Amino acid sequence: MIEIVPITAEDAKALSELDRLCFGTPWSEKSFSDEAKNEIAVYYLAKDAGKTVGYCGYWQVADEGDITNIAVHPDYRRQGIAKKLLETVIKCAKKQALVLMTLEVRKSNQAAISLYEKYGFRQIGMRKNYYTNPREDALIMTMDMGEVYGLFDFGN
Repeated sequence: MIEIVPITAEDAKALSELDRLCFGTPWSEKSFSDEAKNEIAVYYLAKDAGKTVGYCGYWQVADEGDITNIAVHPDYRRQGIAKKLLETVIKCAKKQALVLMTLEVRKSNQAAISLYEKYGFRQIGMRKNYYTNPREDALIMTMDMGEVYGLFDFGN
């Protein structure tokens, strides 16, 4: 069973290993360790029998959240883990009374774009050559938290 829990500095090594599997430009172990201590960062990870299989996080700046990454281990994709992680961070953002969530996504990542659109994210722009390894444009997507509150039951 998949468990969603907040990250800690002790999760940094497993998160950096997962990042290497998921991204062309992965974050280092130190980056994850720093994020676990960062006062504006909110991160959750997905575990399956103790194994780190996914994570998602955002930075809170004033009343806005900027989703930094959503990653799921290749062997665990298409099982609803990204959905669970996204719902968890949206629920947390709701509790923090954020009004807007923003993210960047590879222009070619149709699976992720479809997921984000289901949760009310809309494309508002593009960043040319935002990604490297391989080089690709990013779509900028935002979600008005006021619009999403009534769409899903995230509990208290």
